[in-house]
Amino acid sequence: MNSTPASNKMSKKEARQIVYNKLTDALAEFKLVLKKKKFENNLLKATKLFGDDIAKSSVNSKSKVKKTNRRKAAKKSSEPVADNKSPD
Repeated sequence: MNSTPASNKMSKKEARQIVYNKLTDALAEFKLVLKKKKFENNLLKATKLFGDDIAKSSVNSKSKVKKTNRRKAAKKSSEPVADNKSPD
């Protein structure tokens, strides 16, 4: 995962790979109990569900942050600036 996407958004494939690696490490003890093929199939199903949702939510949250920052900047620039001069 050394390559960084130009648009800073996480692709579904990258999200799936991250989730797959973390789930494999976390569920290592179950790998011994279940059959290898069954474990892999269930892990891939879970990875698809989690990875796709994570990729979608990361795109949505980044776009919402940008919109709110623009609105705050516009409100701040339109407000009158008060002089804070102290009487001497």
